[in-house]
Amino acid sequence: MIDCRDRENTPVVGAGAPNMEDAVLDLDLMRELSVKTESKIVLLVLDGLGGLPMQPGGKTELEAANTPNLDSLAARSDLGLSRPVAAGVSPGSGPGHLGLFGYDPLRFQVGRGVLSALGVGFELGDNDLAARVNFATLDGSGKISDRRAGRIPSEKGEELVRMLNEKVDLEGVETFVRHEKEYRAVVVFRGEGLSGALADSDPQRTGLDPLPVKPVEDSPKAERSASLANAFIEQANEILADQHPANTVLARGFGMYPALPSFDEAYKLAAAAIAGYPMYKGLARLAGMELKKEGEGIAGEFETLKQSWDGHDFFFVHVKPTDAAGEDGDFERKARVIEEVDTLIPDLLDLRPDALAVTGDHATPARLKSHSWHGVPLLLHSPYTLPTAEVFGERACAGGSLGVFPAEEIMGLLMGHALKLNRFGA
Repeated sequence: MIDCRDRENTPVVGAGAPNMEDAVLDLDLMRELSVKTESKIVLLVLDGLGGLPMQPGGKTELEAANTPNLDSLAARSDLGLSRPVAAGVSPGSGPGHLGLFGYDPLRFQVGRGVLSALGVGFELGDNDLAARVNFATLDGSGKISDRRAGRIPSEKGEELVRMLNEKVDLEGVETFVRHEKEYRAVVVFRGEGLSGALADSDPQRTGLDPLPVKPVEDSPKAERSASLANAFIEQANEILADQHPANTVLARGFGMYPALPSFDEAYKLAAAAIAGYPMYKGLARLAGMELKKEGEGIAGEFETLKQSWDGHDFFFVHVKPTDAAGEDGDFERKARVIEEVDTLIPDLLDLRPDALAVTGDHATPARLKSHSWHGVPLLLHSPYTLPTAEVFGERACAGGSLGVFPAEEIMGLLMGHALKLNRFGA
């Protein structure tokens, strides 16, 4: 049995905290069957890849993009649509990636703040409570007019973080604010008697008042933690009052450090991660992957993959701009990002991975300007596939040999296609 330390985890609002031991049992089969081999696996994640037509009967962003290399690869690959969490449920990036890594996102529940903290290199202690922070804009009536403060540049975000670190003073805890990127930051509260069982202050929509942070379980720890979080937000509002457009903070994804079985424990993989955004580095660290220094832009990430090829047998490569374009409602830009990735596919194939998956962590249709519940296209390439289509797109994947399936099965499929699993049973 994989050792899983007894650390507090973050429950979903309205649900009790899951039994982590039950979640470990789901990975036990991988641990028992996996074997160390020389074969290599690449998991290429285009964040928010799934999409929708802007008009009925039209093409999705992926279908509209000019992708001759991905289409050629699709004609030699298994295709399917993954379901990140459950039917009709729109996942956050954390649950979306945990599913891709083979962890059931309904059982392994990790606060976004934990991922952000790990992603910026903050060493979380067992008693630390972390939350993701967005700098945001309040209008004259106190309502949120922009959840991302006009996507302020990182230089401004760093300045605001310095102000908060210098001036925030909460009784009974140490407070650390760290900049993540652009309008994103993370706050960590360090002290005894804290809990991650808290609801967000971010209503996820503009035109609404920020929400008070409330406990989602009846406990003194949760009550105290909610009071501290609200006090932090109140002080931040005073400090940022004249910093328009970043005159407030929204806090979400409260959590404390959970223990997850590592890739080495569960899959016997020496895993590496190539990602530009801190949160995805945090996800990789949580799974026990070695972080690689990414190059400039998407091409730089592929160059890092090439340079790191001999040292690992599993590579997680993360492409963020697809998601950002979808959230901005920019259909054409999202298609162009996909096209840029397509031009780099031959370089990836030159490395001769034994199993390659091209997919996303969730859908981010430009039509909705947000994450959505729609199926995520998956292309799985190896010498052992059953091709069913000539192009890579949502409709082709819906009719592919893999059908529609839970995202946490992707790691098992990759392990099988890389011949890294022994036979089950006699």
